[in-house]
Order: sequence, then structure tokens, then C-alpha cells
Amino acid sequence: MGVSGTGKTTIGPLVAEALGVPYAEGDEFHPPANIAKMSAGIPLDDADRAPWLDAVGAWAAGRAGQGGVVSCSALKRAYRDRLRAAAPGIVFLHLTGDRALIAERMASRKGHFMTAKLLDSQFATLEPLEADEAGVAVDVTPEPEAIVEQAVTALRRL
Repeated sequence: MGVSGTGKTTIGPLVAEALGVPYAEGDEFHPPANIAKMSAGIPLDDADRAPWLDAVGAWAAGRAGQGGVVSCSALKRAYRDRLRAAAPGIVFLHLTGDRALIAERMASRKGHFMTAKLLDSQFATLEPLEADEAGVAVDVTPEPEAIVEQAVTALRRL
């Protein structure tokens, strides 16, 4: 989980590989209308996110007892609650980082529908993990290998 540009699509598959479980790209669960909206620089609202969260939750529920990693911004507690309702054992890895670093990374990536101009709305929406939520937060400043090592170590402790 985390705002766009934190590296969910880079780190997710690496964490899945390290854990020996399948990976699913959360962006692939978005309906075409959501992609069009974000491509136009229009933030999604909760109604837009509902079917997407339900699809991500269904994938996670289907992996119950087997494990899996799925990328999903899951910015609000309510979104994570919705995912937990679908997949009660879900654990969150919150990729965190400085806004300037994330904006720089977003500016350098090519071919992604999520524009950097939506970053402020993502940070405004973000509700970090709370103490009663199963999960860990990992800073994305280091290189991917170090992020993955820290993430896997922390996740195995849960």
C-alpha cells in the first residue's frame, strides 16, 4: 500500500518472490472508467474505488491460507477495512517516502496512467496504518533490494 510512485509495482513482485507466493498488480483490477479518469488527472472518489477494492479483496480472499502479494494504494482506513472484510487475514506493507522523492520518481516513469499532478491528492487522502492494523511501514529511500529485505524481515515477524 501507499501513494502512487512509492514503488508498489517494483517492490510487490520482489516481496512475492522472496516469500514464494504469487503477485497481482492492483492497477489491473481497475475498471476502464477509473483508468480514464486518472489518465485525465481526475482523482478517484470512494464510489470509483469501491468495485476496484472489491476485486482486489476477492483476489486476496482467494489466496487465503496460501499467501500472495497484491499492490493496492489502500490509502484510507476505510479502504483497508473493506479489504479486511473480504480477506480477514490480510496484512499491509505500507511503502512510505518523502513527497519530493516520490514526485521525482513519478516524473521519471514512462507510460503510467497515474499523473504526478494527482500526488498531492494522494497524500491528502493517505491515512497511515494505525496501531491496531496488521502491517508494517517501510521507507522507500533505499535501493529496492534493501527495501525488500527490510519488508520481508518485518512481515515474517508478524
